[in-house]
Amino acid sequence: MRGVKGKVYRFCKEFNIFVMEILEVRSGLRKPVVVEVVEEKDFKILTKRRYSFRWKSLKGQADIYKLHIEEEADILGVMGLIDVPEERRIEIKLLANSRENQGRNKLYDRVAGCLIAYACYLATTKYQGDAGVSLAPKTNLIKHYMQKYQMSYRGWQMFLNREAMDYLLDKYFYV
Repeated sequence: MRGVKGKVYRFCKEFNIFVMEILEVRSGLRKPVVVEVVEEKDFKILTKRRYSFRWKSLKGQADIYKLHIEEEADILGVMGLIDVPEERRIEIKLLANSRENQGRNKLYDRVAGCLIAYACYLATTKYQGDAGVSLAPKTNLIKHYMQKYQMSYRGWQMFLNREAMDYLLDKYFYV
């Protein structure tokens, strides 16, 4: 897949994924992560206490993805996506970092960014140049999403246009 300025993203054939990395805040070390579909056994782990939502209630309504460090099982972030083909966009229905990866004292940075970039990858793969990604944010996160992810605010949703999606793909996928 080609990104901004013709960069080619590194593709890991063994896992059939593009490589992304998160940042361990204390050490500054980068760790490769995997985004994949949540399995039935994962719903026992995806508690409201640790991941802010009852993810099992989203089953059947959205495709649910998890992010974890390569070769490790601990889920660091979760995202529910809904395909809206008539609008050529992917909606991020829910997005959550695990509790220990939120706020100023988080263990890892870039968790949510990697998940959002993965939604961009799925949208651009399916809808090419006309793709879009949207989400309905909590009010207190609107400014954060605009600054960190270049999202625009339109009506009741935030939106990533093609230029912003290319920016996120370039920033979060390892080249």
